[in-house]
Amino acid sequence: MELRIFTEPQQGATYDDLVAVAQEAERLGFGAFFRSDHYLGMGTDGLPGPSDAWITLAGIARETSTIRLGTMMTSATFRLPGPLAISVANVDQMSGGRVELGIGAGWFEQEHTKYGIPFPGTKERFDRFEEQLAIITGLWATEGGFTHDGEHYQMTDSPGLPKPTQPKPPVLIGGVGKKRTPELAARYADEFNLPFVDEATTESQFRRVREACEARDRDPATMRWSNALVLCVGADEAEVERRAGAIGRDKDELRENGLAGTPQEVVDKIGRYAALGAERLYLQVLDLADLDHLRLVARDVMPHV
Repeated sequence: MELRIFTEPQQGATYDDLVAVAQEAERLGFGAFFRSDHYLGMGTDGLPGPSDAWITLAGIARETSTIRLGTMMTSATFRLPGPLAISVANVDQMSGGRVELGIGAGWFEQEHTKYGIPFPGTKERFDRFEEQLAIITGLWATEGGFTHDGEHYQMTDSPGLPKPTQPKPPVLIGGVGKKRTPELAARYADEFNLPFVDEATTESQFRRVREACEARDRDPATMRWSNALVLCVGADEAEVERRAGAIGRDKDELRENGLAGTPQEVVDKIGRYAALGAERLYLQVLDLADLDHLRLVARDVMPHV
């Protein structure tokens, strides 16, 4: 099981906070550093204020050297597909080919309202999302002359530049939608991710995505499978409770709904997700100042999974 670090800087983080976590995660051997793509804190003032996902990842690309970098998930409502393809390709070049694009339809209406971003209804958001996937992957793949004539986006004879350093940065799609999400994942995703769901939901949704792959004559083994869970690990019960309190959560609730407890408890739970087919876990770290949390996981969990 590969362990990756996943941050939520809209909850309150500076660029320097993110760099410190990314560099420590790299030093400790975590597989990737991911960040959310949000412009508004949830249940908090989010001071000192939001940061842009791709601007910060560009900076982090130059301040790290081996760890992979990505978003979970970039909102398709925030950016036009052509400029987004350019931004991701730029950051991929800046990182030497370490970027992954997690992308979704967008869901948090309040941040759109507060920052003047249009927020269409669910069907239109998914229609736009589908077109963005076609355009972004098409622009990266084309040798020139890429054309798209969709309902929401049109482009003619695009040169498809710049090119990423990787032949194609991996695309992550996730969510629990029963029909359209599996279909889009089967068509476009290199990795399918389930955020903050239990083992039963993981089993059923992985099955839907596998079936969608098979319906398109795609081997499900060509898909990577992952989960994201809130992290709260302590060397003993007192430390678990302290870390839960620091992020405003109850340790027993986190044991049920997240990845919480002593290292052995966490290793056992990771094993259950692995048995369902998960190959990666994104550990949602909410207290970015607590780098000892990462060190504990690297020392007492990572070697056993």
